Amino acid sequence: MHYTEYDTRLAAYAVIVNDAEELLLTWFNGGADGGTPGWSLPGGGVEFDEAVEDAVVREAYEETGYDVELGPLLTIHHHTAPAGGPFPRPYRSQRFLFRARVVGGQLGTTETGGTTDFARWVPLAELPLPERTAEIVDLAVRSVEQWSQGAGS
Repeated sequence: MHYTEYDTRLAAYAVIVNDAEELLLTWFNGGADGGTPGWSLPGGGVEFDEAVEDAVVREAYEETGYDVELGPLLTIHHHTAPAGGPFPRPYRSQRFLFRARVVGGQLGTTETGGTTDFARWVPLAELPLPERTAEIVDLAVRSVEQWSQGAGS
């Protein structure tokens, strides 16, 4: 399918693991489009005139209350969906996951009327969680494991 025949959403996420081996997750409330609530990563859509890296920092702050410093790009992932439901045209989501660390702020969602209700630290050993958890969280956990085994901390 030619790129003019589908919609694209760029999204960027922060993968933040603290010294206690906890991953920072956010609770997606389903949003106005009636999505399924569940755990996700801090992050989201890249604005039209915004760098991917800037989007991660902005989204992490809005959804968690933390100021973050980006580390390396861990992985790039995409998924697609056919037209129908909330998507009038076929849809591709291109997602970038960056390692990040907290450098300031205080835990607490700062956005008002958004799709994130709260954030919390979850021990990596407790994943997967019994509540619905977005596929991107599994991708983050695999990326953290690969990072730990290969590139360093």
